[in-house]
Amino acid sequence: MHFPRLPDWLIYAAVVVALLIAAIGRQERADAPAAPPPPPEAEGAALGPPSPFDPAVVVEVADKTQAGAGTAFSVASSGVWVTARHVVEGCARAAIVVAPGRGVQATVAIDPNAETAILTTDGGAPPLPLGLGQSLRRGERAFHMGFPQGRPGEASSRLIGRENLVVQGRGARTEPVLVWAETGRTDGLKGTLAGLSGGPALDDQGRVVGVTIAESPRRGRIYTTAPETTARTLARSTRRPGEPPGATIGADNYGRVADDLRRTLRVAQVVCLTT
Repeated sequence: MHFPRLPDWLIYAAVVVALLIAAIGRQERADAPAAPPPPPEAEGAALGPPSPFDPAVVVEVADKTQAGAGTAFSVASSGVWVTARHVVEGCARAAIVVAPGRGVQATVAIDPNAETAILTTDGGAPPLPLGLGQSLRRGERAFHMGFPQGRPGEASSRLIGRENLVVQGRGARTEPVLVWAETGRTDGLKGTLAGLSGGPALDDQGRVVGVTIAESPRRGRIYTTAPETTARTLARSTRRPGEPPGATIGADNYGRVADDLRRTLRVAQVVCLTT
């Protein structure tokens, strides 16, 4: 019995295919394993130290020509408060509001190298706990409490990273700041957060991690002082801040926590008079 003879081209093709299979089978494969799932936002990469190569945001500070108001918070029950520098710089008089139409005169000490200021009064309120030495991670929450637009209000945010605040005009300087993406605010609060400046930025344990100093409404960004900057400001104070326990804060209760802090004057409105 004879099998039909196969065409030469078919034999050559079979040989080439066999050689290709053998060659591919001998190739080394060193594929990387599949990437792990991304971490939750609150457990993102640790925030690095400040750097001159961080992005910059430029602000122009003019001389204060009219009365204004902002927020301050207590760091010692003896009467030591922290606020944003621009809230009280250039004031002829500053006061902590303790009741409608009533204020306690405050002595102002401006930090020449930062967007912070220390206020001192005769007597004070229970202090907020500080978390200025802890490491921060991108994506973790902060809660900003105070008096936006001169009324009680608050906002929540998540940490994006660092930038350098370049101040032009009065008090020209450059300092590192933290940038947060706004994620929520008081129901019904529209427009600017002006007046929240000087208020505390609290972590989910109720500890101060910075001072709210500015916003970028179009970008939905909130700026706070860097923890190390605020720590240096407080180190210059003649009175030691207290360290009581804080309240656990989340997206579902930060409004109630803020109301309690304002009610006990741990977060208070500060007014600036220019005459």
